[in-house]
Amino acid sequence: MKKEKTEIIDIQRILELMPHRYPFLLVDRILEFVPAERIKTLKNVTINEPFFQGHFPDVPIMPGVLIVEAMAQSGGLLYLLTKKPKRNTYVLYFMGMDKVRFRKPVVPGDQLLFDIKIIHSREKALKISATATVDRQLAAQAELLAAIGERE
Repeated sequence: MKKEKTEIIDIQRILELMPHRYPFLLVDRILEFVPAERIKTLKNVTINEPFFQGHFPDVPIMPGVLIVEAMAQSGGLLYLLTKKPKRNTYVLYFMGMDKVRFRKPVVPGDQLLFDIKIIHSREKALKISATATVDRQLAAQAELLAAIGERE
């Protein structure tokens, strides 16, 4: 049986799901979602981002670690939308990254599209494959690991 894609999910729903807030929330919209399988998200990169003040003032480039963080947040959204845990009962811990490669600088005005697919999923752990593209060109790729914990 083919799994259906969901409708576009906006920032208001993302804020309900994620504990992150400005300036550290790095996902603006969910474009596609197939439970327990994949998610496609979007980040609009603007010159108003606080990191551009220092990275680098004359040649603004989005830091690669923030691209990886946006991938991880997208993977977290995939987990949360699939498992639907009760709000404030869970914590997602970023545990590791493998095969990280940066292929193209990301600059103000770009739209980053993240494609996330589950490699392995267990009750308390998740491994994903992630790509980030700008104008259909690969900007970054990685495999990321997360652990799912319970709040005390």
